[in-house]
Amino acid sequence: MDGSPNQDARQEFHRFFEQHHRELARLAYLLIGDPDGADDLAADALVAAWRNWDRVRGTDRPLAYVRRIVVNLSNSRLRAIVRERGRLAALGAGADDVTDGPDVAAMVDLRAALRRLPHRKRACLVLRYAFDLSEQETARVLGVSVGTVKSQTSRAAAELERQLRGTGAAADLLSGYRTGALHPQSRPGGGT
Repeated sequence: MDGSPNQDARQEFHRFFEQHHRELARLAYLLIGDPDGADDLAADALVAAWRNWDRVRGTDRPLAYVRRIVVNLSNSRLRAIVRERGRLAALGAGADDVTDGPDVAAMVDLRAALRRLPHRKRACLVLRYAFDLSEQETARVLGVSVGTVKSQTSRAAAELERQLRGTGAAADLLSGYRTGALHPQSRPGGGT
């Protein structure tokens, strides 16, 4: 045997990588808010997918499987960030000294509001509005019921609206996501 099944798997994974890397990095960015960290998470998720490629490609929805990896890795990353910020705060450094945001005030408000949401609510909101996944697809990615997706998405949107009330530009931005008028297609933290 000349190893062609292995070569076929490599080519198949390469095509998967080329088609979905950018989207997975964007998902990670919307979940954790850090462009460099998002690229790392997408890479880590794709490495995990490659290690288990036979299992991943054997599923009926390989992209949903890898999105789930991204969601799980981002949840772990956020927990680590919270722990690190707690240590920094204990040493007297404020969390504001550690983070920076984009120059656009509305995006800063929206990003900050997204970060304040619990992880599941944030993930539901991002997958539904930024990635246009159906409730069923979102439920598969997160491993929860469709009812959970509906309630978490609704509650997350209501919480964001409350947080952004009075910040017109940020509220308009959120409205654009909810109505489908805005769907960022650019690389996390980069230009179009």
